[in-house]
Amino acid sequence: MPDSPKPRRISKKAEQRAESMEQILDAAEALFAKHGLYGVTLKDVAQRVGVHHTLLNYYFEDKKKLFDAVFARRAVVTSELRMKALDEYDAATNGNPTVEGALHAFLDTDLDLYIQGGEPWKNYGALGAHASNTPEGAELMDQHFDPVVLRLVGFLKKALPDAAEEDIFWGYHFVTGALMVTLGRTGRIDKLSGGLCKSEDFVAIKQRMARFMAAGFLEICNARAQDRAG
Repeated sequence: MPDSPKPRRISKKAEQRAESMEQILDAAEALFAKHGLYGVTLKDVAQRVGVHHTLLNYYFEDKKKLFDAVFARRAVVTSELRMKALDEYDAATNGNPTVEGALHAFLDTDLDLYIQGGEPWKNYGALGAHASNTPEGAELMDQHFDPVVLRLVGFLKKALPDAAEEDIFWGYHFVTGALMVTLGRTGRIDKLSGGLCKSEDFVAIKQRMARFMAAGFLEICNARAQDRAG
């Protein structure tokens, strides 16, 4: 019987390249999170990593390509986890979702990443908050998050069968707006509340957000349904 083929070893050079790439993406992520796409140069990223900027030009032909790579790296993680959570919720409810239950599956799974992932994930959240308010960022949101968002919308339509479709989408618009403000961690809530609430407190946000948003969905959708019936 022939010997089983030995697994190919990753070369030292490949390992070094992968490590360099992670360092570059981490540095770029932190800078883009703070300054946005237009407030950062490739030289800024190179300086933060401690390498010559020509190395970044070797890996990325321009700043936008670097930004896209930074955005995509964690987008696939959060999208897949939220899709899995929605799949599990669907199975657990035998296809009979509630508004709050669907929002918990969608929002809590994402917030857990920022709670457990530390500063790198919080940087990514701030980057997403920046990106969501620009045309270039909106295109990336479309590309990476539309499938899981539309899956959530499908659950909400099922949970609110009498709701007008536009109200479901407006409701999601308000949800994503609140989520992006949260991920931005601006510190405004800290000042307004005199320190009672903290923008870094994702645990407190998780305890409240889905329930709050569910009440809003029920209010606008049920009120509009009554108006149409009257």
